[in-house]
Amino acid sequence: MGEIQEPLWERTLRRIQDIWPLADSVVPRNRFSTDLPHSDLPRLRKKIDSCLDGKGGEVSARSRAAELGKTYSNLNETGRRRFLELLATEYDVDYDGVEDAINRRREAESIEELQQAALDLRYLLEAPRVKLFKQFNELEEGVKFLVDLRVELIRWAREDSRLKSLDLDVYQLLCSWFDVGFLDLQQITWKTSAALLEKLIDYEAVHEIRSWDDLKHRLEEDRLCYAFFHPRMPDEPLIFVEVALVNGMSCNIHEVLDVKAPNCDPAKADTAIFYSISNCQRGLAGVSFGNFLIKRVVADLVGKMPNLKKFCTLSPIPGFLAWLRQHEDSQELSEFDESVVGFLLQAGDDPGTLKKVLRNKASMADQAANKGLRSSIMGLCAHYLVNARRGEQVYDRVANFHLTNGARIERINWSANLSSQGLRQSAGLMVNYLYDLREIEKNHELYRTHGEVPISTAVKRLLK
Repeated sequence: MGEIQEPLWERTLRRIQDIWPLADSVVPRNRFSTDLPHSDLPRLRKKIDSCLDGKGGEVSARSRAAELGKTYSNLNETGRRRFLELLATEYDVDYDGVEDAINRRREAESIEELQQAALDLRYLLEAPRVKLFKQFNELEEGVKFLVDLRVELIRWAREDSRLKSLDLDVYQLLCSWFDVGFLDLQQITWKTSAALLEKLIDYEAVHEIRSWDDLKHRLEEDRLCYAFFHPRMPDEPLIFVEVALVNGMSCNIHEVLDVKAPNCDPAKADTAIFYSISNCQRGLAGVSFGNFLIKRVVADLVGKMPNLKKFCTLSPIPGFLAWLRQHEDSQELSEFDESVVGFLLQAGDDPGTLKKVLRNKASMADQAANKGLRSSIMGLCAHYLVNARRGEQVYDRVANFHLTNGARIERINWSANLSSQGLRQSAGLMVNYLYDLREIEKNHELYRTHGEVPISTAVKRLLK
């Protein structure tokens, strides 16, 4: 995901200052020291317990949740981490109570006793901190608050095993809240609010949006943008995809992004190219809805534009050269020309050299040599996409995403992305994944069940 210009907490906290006013009326801003020293923990426990005791009505519950959220947001990074450590260690599942409930269930002599023990067990297996987090679903901006909270929690959980189970609790809660059935698909146009368009610029993670003119070009009549939204975060896109309507399958990202290129008549286009997919909320890492996005967009386009016959991507290959560096001395690469592998590794460290080769107007002899180099590099890339593995999945994360969705590796494109990032990651190569509506389910099953990667005849030739 692309970095946003404003820190996540700053953006969220600006909005909750007015949205959660009850917290200010009840709690002075500096009641807790910002780094949450040990001496402040008893008062924090009391505040958390008051949220969990369930006393009062719905308004009181919301007030206490807002108060606690405001307390958390007023802490600095050290204080926020200590806050979460307290939740992780003292508000986990009551394992002794769970053991007692299991014993009661074993000893139950009647259906009523068995049912009651099962209900008790179900209640006890939910950690009190989960009940606490659920209260934020009732607050305006409360869901966004938890999504942004998880950004820091993910990082800290890598360093502290105590926080891993806490992160899992938040993750599972967000998975249930962000089920695809709750999400709203919207088309974003140039008439969309400026505030939301500005967020697209911030969140674009694949091909940087360099200016408002660039964004406007991406929203022309032959360019489409769709995003998923959640009803509790109506002003925040969760993930968005950019689509170009073209004739034939695009093989070069610079042509797709060229603001001076003539527009294609949407009514005459035969192909929809998905050229950029960006996740917008880092706190939703691991929550899967990207695969549904493409299928929903395809369904929308099929209904509106019967002239479209092909649906495919023009995708980066972000792991290619990184994988090559990790495996340069492995047996897996023994069948490939060492000079080609060496050239790619050098070019990855010095993309300017590769760019000169790709743009070289050389003599006939040099052109013949470059043709051989091109063939070798394309074959090596095909091997990477099809055969390189990370467990049972293909190594490349973008490839795994599209293959899981039921796409086929259709074509590898030479000199397709000459940006610095494209050269460093994949030697300027890009790939088309084809979504053949008749084959999607079969391809999905082949890959997920048998690990078989669907590929075109052209890619098979490169593998040989």
